[in-house]
Amino acid sequence: MEFLIEVKGLYKIYKQGANEVHALKDINLKISRGEMVAVVGRSGSGKSTLMNILGCLDTPTLGEYYLDGKAVNKLKENQLSEIRSKYIGFIFQGFNLIPTLTALENIELPLCYQGIHKQKRRELAKQALCMVGLENRMHHYPSELSGGQQQRVAIARAIAAKPPLILADEPTGNLDSQSGKQIMDILFDLNSNGKTIVLITHDKEIAKLIPRRINIADGRLV
Repeated sequence: MEFLIEVKGLYKIYKQGANEVHALKDINLKISRGEMVAVVGRSGSGKSTLMNILGCLDTPTLGEYYLDGKAVNKLKENQLSEIRSKYIGFIFQGFNLIPTLTALENIELPLCYQGIHKQKRRELAKQALCMVGLENRMHHYPSELSGGQQQRVAIARAIAAKPPLILADEPTGNLDSQSGKQIMDILFDLNSNGKTIVLITHDKEIAKLIPRRINIADGRLV
């Protein structure tokens, strides 16, 4: 399969009382394995809705979505959950770390939900922390880490299970410029090692760095 992601005629329509809100309209998109793509748009343009569908966190109202050749839009919730754990690593603007767990434990938690044996998940978590340069911070709690370090832990959590696809939603949005640059360097490095990365951003300077840019406005690709 040449394309990791293939979207055909996709719509997302929400009901608001008697009205319909068309969040996505006739989206057609192909992303090859190993590509790095920026999805660019203003707030309310539909980019987060698209990210949620690509990440199997939401389903389209109409249209088809194929991930690694599988018709995702036809799957049930338990099957979508399995797809998420196997294929997708998520990075969010807000880090979403559990404050009572160490960096290492935060990374291990989703691996535990996947049923990975304790020794194996500890090994995977340590490997991921080394990849983001935080091997000396693995026993620190989020409150003991800077914002940039917390986001690096979040990246380590996303890549620990070695998913082929990384979805990053405004990953530098809460960071200063230096920390943001470090995060982007890590993402570029992951991409150079074969990860497919889809990054949502409203930051035009970051978007300029990405090899392929997709603009979205009023729910349509433009």
